[in-house]
Amino acid sequence: MDKNNIIGFSLIAAVLIGFSIWNQPSAEERAEIARQDSIANVKKAQEKKLASKTSVANTATDSSLTNADTTSVLFNALKGTAQDVTLKSEKLTLTLNSKGAVVRKVLIKGFKDRNGNPDVTLFNSNDQNLSYILSTKEENIDTKEIYFQPSNVTDSTVTFTAQLQGAKKLVINYQLKHNYLLHTSIQAQGMNAIFAPNTNSMDIVWQDKCRQQEKGFTFENRYSTLTYHKADGGTDYLSESSEKVDEKIEDKLDWIAFKNQFFSAVMIAKDDFQSNALLTSIPQEKGSGYLKDYEAKLKTFFDPTGKKPTEFEFYYGPNDFRLLQNVEDNVSFTGKDLQMQRLVYLGWPLFRIINRWFTIYVFDFLTSMNMNMGIVLILITLLLKLLTYPLVKKSYMSSAKMRVLKPRLEEATKHLNGPDNQMQKQQAMMSEYAKYGVSPLSGCLPMLIQMPIWIAMFNFVPNAIQLRGESFLWISDLSTYDPILEWHNNYWLIGDHLSLTCILFCAANLLYSWMTMKQQKDQMIGQQAEQMKMMQYMMFIMPLMFFFMFNDYSAGLNFYYFMSLFFSALIMWILRKTTDDEKLLAILDKKYKENKDNPKKLSGLAARLQAMQHEQQEMLRKRNELQQKKNK
Repeated sequence: MDKNNIIGFSLIAAVLIGFSIWNQPSAEERAEIARQDSIANVKKAQEKKLASKTSVANTATDSSLTNADTTSVLFNALKGTAQDVTLKSEKLTLTLNSKGAVVRKVLIKGFKDRNGNPDVTLFNSNDQNLSYILSTKEENIDTKEIYFQPSNVTDSTVTFTAQLQGAKKLVINYQLKHNYLLHTSIQAQGMNAIFAPNTNSMDIVWQDKCRQQEKGFTFENRYSTLTYHKADGGTDYLSESSEKVDEKIEDKLDWIAFKNQFFSAVMIAKDDFQSNALLTSIPQEKGSGYLKDYEAKLKTFFDPTGKKPTEFEFYYGPNDFRLLQNVEDNVSFTGKDLQMQRLVYLGWPLFRIINRWFTIYVFDFLTSMNMNMGIVLILITLLLKLLTYPLVKKSYMSSAKMRVLKPRLEEATKHLNGPDNQMQKQQAMMSEYAKYGVSPLSGCLPMLIQMPIWIAMFNFVPNAIQLRGESFLWISDLSTYDPILEWHNNYWLIGDHLSLTCILFCAANLLYSWMTMKQQKDQMIGQQAEQMKMMQYMMFIMPLMFFFMFNDYSAGLNFYYFMSLFFSALIMWILRKTTDDEKLLAILDKKYKENKDNPKKLSGLAARLQAMQHEQQEMLRKRNELQQKKNK
């Protein structure tokens, strides 16, 4: 082994040792791992005890095992028969099971599922698990393994009681309320002695396989996220596209939501979820019937003396902005700013403001008139075009002025057509524009005006549950894609279908781009016109790129974009037809004469451009004088 090999192996060893030291868990992480291992070990011990109880019940021969089992606080509660209890309201049907005393199935009424059934199944016993874990001096109590006895059963209430050793009991009360809320309280009775003196919390493990509820898997998956609200304010969520496992959240939390595009299961804690919650979101494969695999490992308040119950509110319902806005007015515990309407994502701050204070109010007003949702989208488009029309017209007229001035500017700057004079030519053009009172920059205004509105609608339309299941013309459901052609294989970029509204949107985009380029080309001079040719290719490529991006998007969003571009192109065409170029040129000539006869009248951009030109000319003169002195 030569010297280079020895050095190489030494460096590799140093890197591995350094990485292993750097990658060691912190003291806090080691403590959490130890706690989880402890819980896992207790669960294994309970499973062994349960197997032993079964054997003892069948043979009744091993008295030592029987005596050992009867010392467990769970001995009586680990045996029983699982039975279902149903709670009903006008909006929900909940199925609870006495084993674990948790909700096993949720039906949301009034919303058809993607197979045409009258109710949406948010989850069933195969999809979701919820367990409350209490750490005692001797063992852990996991409610998932305990049999409860139901009592006080009505259509809206049930009490589950687990009879533990002696007079010890664990009681879980449920009350189904209006607005999709289920109130839950957990209370210990006679159990104070089995807990350590400093016990004041319980562990919660909540798991859910988020069902695919809509036809478009890719689009729905994009809007399905594990979302949470911080107790100090602010809502956040785990990545909707990448896998996140045991993501630690250092803040205290008010609620956790297992959210898909239009429906959510939300758990709200009266006394907060403590810091360092571990959250998991794992995207699922297309065709599995599921969108995400969610898990939340939480801690919250628990009183071993039973004087104060642990309270939750569960929300099982639609992601409707106005409905969620009122949830905190109906929860059993007040004083929290829950901001549950944030489950309806309205975009970044600027776009959220547009949606929050304009789009939603207009949408509410139009939907209250029982209009078809396609008509509502058209009316919103027309209203937005009406509001932006004055600025769009002003911008168009600026471009029209540059168009009619093109021959004049070409004549005035033809002596600067050489390749070495392009900067001087550009300065001369800007100076001429200023004398005519024309601002070249205002031609960019239409796109700047429309972009915030476009992005705001990009966030609003896919989250508007009012569009779900609504038909319009050939579109059977405005909330998902509208295929004119489908196939079984999923091809890269294009997927497994062609969406008609996406094709219309891209065609309208192509038309609008062509009209915009033609307008810009009519006002370009010299090398600007040559450079415009490259821009033309880019402008024609954009609609093609949009097709691959939006083929999976909802028909409602594509239809809105189609109508918006169609009306934009129509407005541009009308303005072009109604503009008298000769009259416009006469007005500009008059303005030019006034500025030429009285230069002091120049102001604003024109004055600044003229001042910049004079400064550049003065700098050029001084540089030439300095060069001449050096040459002498």
